[in-house]
Amino acid sequence: MSFVCPGRDCALCPRLVEFRMQNRAKFPTYYNGPVPPFGPIDAEVLIAGLAPGLNGANQTARPFTNDYAGDVLYPILKKFGLAKGDYQKRKDDGFELLNVRVTNSVRCVPPENKPTGEEVRTCGQFLTEEVADMKRLKLILALGSIAHGAILSVLGYKKAAFKFKHGAVHHLDRHNLLLLDSYHTSRYNINTGVLTYEMFEEVIAKVKELLAQK
Repeated sequence: MSFVCPGRDCALCPRLVEFRMQNRAKFPTYYNGPVPPFGPIDAEVLIAGLAPGLNGANQTARPFTNDYAGDVLYPILKKFGLAKGDYQKRKDDGFELLNVRVTNSVRCVPPENKPTGEEVRTCGQFLTEEVADMKRLKLILALGSIAHGAILSVLGYKKAAFKFKHGAVHHLDRHNLLLLDSYHTSRYNINTGVLTYEMFEEVIAKVKELLAQK
């Protein structure tokens, strides 16, 4: 099975299609479509987020780009040697990920940034193909509980056996993979202190440590 990103006019989720059409009328210069992953398919690390932000990836067509979550994520990846170039919040800024790929559990922007469970499950087919196509994959970093659950579901694991907890490392033995949990790098989490820059730097340091051991 080879990974294929859903087309610009993917019609699998009626609510998301309706919202997309509203946004195309309201924001005609935005990308307004399923957002492709960012980073090499032969990476050893996959970072899975929730869904594109309305004025972020939905505008720029690159995950976490031009939104607060990316302002946290990408400079820290660069600090730890997992990216190079200058992150300038544009798809054409020349910023490059190194041994890391970034994707979302749901490829289209949802209303109020809240996909339904059915939408997560429906879009899971693309996440399944993506993970299967990453032949060198060793570790998945789940940003938030929904991404954590989506990864477990597409790989066929029971969520009850792998509780989401910031900083937790789960061994997915059937796939010889590690699943690392982190709170999402959202503005809300940073502003409320649920996640700090220091906490997220510790997570990325843990990614590097686990890769070195695996």
